[in-house]
Amino acid sequence: MARQFVAIGECMVEFAPTLDGTYAVGFAGDTFNTAWYVRQLTERDKLGVTYVSAVGDDDLSRRLTCFVESAGITPAFATIESASPGVYMIFLNNGERSFQYWRSQSAARRLADDLGALEAAAAGDMVYFSGITLAILDETARRRLLSALTDAAGRGAEIVFDPNLRSRLWQSAEDMCAWTTRAASVAAIVLPSFEDEAVHFKDCGPEDTAKRYLECGVRLVVVKNGEGQLVVRSADGDGFQFQPVPVPEVVDTTAAGDSFNAAFLVDYLERGRAREAVRAGCALAAHVIGSRGALVPVSQLDLIACRNRLSA
Repeated sequence: MARQFVAIGECMVEFAPTLDGTYAVGFAGDTFNTAWYVRQLTERDKLGVTYVSAVGDDDLSRRLTCFVESAGITPAFATIESASPGVYMIFLNNGERSFQYWRSQSAARRLADDLGALEAAAAGDMVYFSGITLAILDETARRRLLSALTDAAGRGAEIVFDPNLRSRLWQSAEDMCAWTTRAASVAAIVLPSFEDEAVHFKDCGPEDTAKRYLECGVRLVVVKNGEGQLVVRSADGDGFQFQPVPVPEVVDTTAAGDSFNAAFLVDYLERGRAREAVRAGCALAAHVIGSRGALVPVSQLDLIACRNRLSA
């Protein structure tokens, strides 16, 4: 039987800028982006990929579901009557992106309503969620989700959490930090970004971020740090730093962290060696930020070329 990777969150309608000044319509979202890249990097008979969310009963929801299926990902979607997907637009300035969202009525806010579907999907070998997954839910749904993830961990699933701190989605920064810490405590692997952690948790350096998450009971922490050194630390005291090679031209940083997470987790799930998995993550992220949009087609040849550049 193929191993299973399960991601939980919100897939949205994306309006992404094109070279001619118009916008292309697609579908994306932080945990979905990671699931999409996981699917790109693996053979279907070796790793199944499932996405847990909720959609409406409108045409956009049907198109989103078809898109997920066409990508080779199994949708585990609850259908919410008279709801629809969230929408966001990307704005670019010298490769850096900002976003505007229309998601207050997103069906994905009720993704934890159907615990039966959630618990069945969360029996995978690796289950991945983010701080954004938590942020769009109400408190009752957050508790329900974390309880389901705790149960999945008890059945042997490896729980992976990307804090992906976005304070505008939360009632308060204090609320965000409290739920982030609570979510980390159910995870085996945490994949934070130092820039965000420094702002909201006042960490002085990536080592501080790693230490704080290890104190939550996490087994492995990988602290992403843009062009700076990544820090990897484990509960058994092992760890290392890794310096990515600068990317010649940054076109669009959308999904940089999401793609890193995908390649890291695929490699780590297959081989269990964090150093090689970090190299794979940096390689894919370097490829992705050289193109526009969240979902950039990638082949094994692309990834091999990036890895070769990193080792040059």
